[in-house]
Amino acid sequence: MSLSLRSLQRNQSLQEQAYQALRSAILSGELPSGQRLIETHLAKNLQVSRTPIREALRQLQNEDLVVIDVDGVLRVATFSQADAIQLYNCRIALEQQSILEACENATDEQFYGLSLMVAQAEKLAEEKASQLTNFQLLDLDYRFHRLLAESSGNLWLRALLDQVFDKMMLLRIQTMQQNPDVLDIRVEHRRIYEAVAQRNVEAATQAIQGHLAAAKERVIQEMSHLSEAPLMEADSALAQ
Repeated sequence: MSLSLRSLQRNQSLQEQAYQALRSAILSGELPSGQRLIETHLAKNLQVSRTPIREALRQLQNEDLVVIDVDGVLRVATFSQADAIQLYNCRIALEQQSILEACENATDEQFYGLSLMVAQAEKLAEEKASQLTNFQLLDLDYRFHRLLAESSGNLWLRALLDQVFDKMMLLRIQTMQQNPDVLDIRVEHRRIYEAVAQRNVEAATQAIQGHLAAAKERVIQEMSHLSEAPLMEADSALAQ
């Protein structure tokens, strides 16, 4: 683990710097789902005392990115299939409203930003982008969806979606470890962008519903495979 505060602003408090470093490490997969979090180790890595680490972990607990397990151990959150279904249901409901308001309120500058992100995703697909990390692919996906939320002009909606997006980022990192193809942002993003650019509410709503429903299905299927893997390993061990 190579956590560092060097890239963060020195005018921030140590607690804020520790929070930002740990949050980034969790959402990038550097600290994977289920990872035990030990204050002394984290403090040594970040070269700070345990106090800012403790406060940062408390804040991450409030955001459901860090949890206490049944043994009282702090760990990076791990999401279940039920969690994934519920998160996607929330996201679908919120993004349908987001896309509706984006069709009405998006500016030319925001349309241009969306078009650049779509073009970037398509270019990466052509190059196969094997050098990109899962986190970089997810970041491109969520920047597109965040700009859609921003284009709605609804600050409350954007704030709600940001809370969901952080948890979705951790969920997607969890499911992309073995299968990066769980994420597909090329054709689906193009369809969404074109409908919004034409301010076609019906087409845009159908496009976002289809995109998120397909993503939900891929993630649930991958989580089924992940849950089956330990059972298969256990069966194999018993057979030996």
